[in-house]
Amino acid sequence: METFHHQHKGSSINTERSPQKKIKLEKDGRMKEEEDIPAEFANPVPWQKIEAEGLDCDYAQLFSKDEADHLFHKLEEELVYSTGEEATVQVFGKVYNIPRKQATYGDAGLTYTYSGIRRMASPWTPTLEYIRDAVTTTTGQMFNFVLVNRYKDGLDHMGEHRDDEKELDPLCPIASVSLGAARDFVFRHRDARGKTIRRQIEPVKLELAHGSLLLMNPPTNTFWYHSLPVRKKISLPRINLTFRRIQRKK
Repeated sequence: METFHHQHKGSSINTERSPQKKIKLEKDGRMKEEEDIPAEFANPVPWQKIEAEGLDCDYAQLFSKDEADHLFHKLEEELVYSTGEEATVQVFGKVYNIPRKQATYGDAGLTYTYSGIRRMASPWTPTLEYIRDAVTTTTGQMFNFVLVNRYKDGLDHMGEHRDDEKELDPLCPIASVSLGAARDFVFRHRDARGKTIRRQIEPVKLELAHGSLLLMNPPTNTFWYHSLPVRKKISLPRINLTFRRIQRKK
């Protein structure tokens, strides 16, 4: 399994650009590094490129530790998580409780349906707006919806899935901001999972740091599933924000 470990850089959204390190997985499994400065990012931070067959991601330290600490505590005060039916998920027709807390926020009138449950966007909170605007300033991408997942410790987790719902703008990346405990994040190719493995493709594992931003660019969610596995030794909470662009129905 290819593993990428990211250390805290202490970078904020105002950090001067340094050359991006592009990491490309070669066929022999080695990592190739090269300097690259992509023009599509509006407000530069030091980006790290993560690539494999059909996988295209960008990773950066978006907030300093102090700012990330502050944002985490503000979200703990502001966010209201789903209960009842909205706190469940359907898997092969069976309903299960979600092993984490969830909430959805966004522009007025937006809804998002996944895992058999339709969720309405609550109005943006001040802190969510601030983080959304920081992501937009950094990436040049506009987002109108965010899915919030709160993991109380390493036992809370997320199973393998793809963010490929029909409401999502297929041309817009999904921007994932992590606050709190660092957690492993695993990509697995669709042809290398399940009981009948069609191809031998190594999973890709990242460690998502406190204050970090991961961009999952197209066509990543077409070919790769991702998950946040159980890590029993982690005792601290984590809040993850996945910003998306929902297409309004005509």
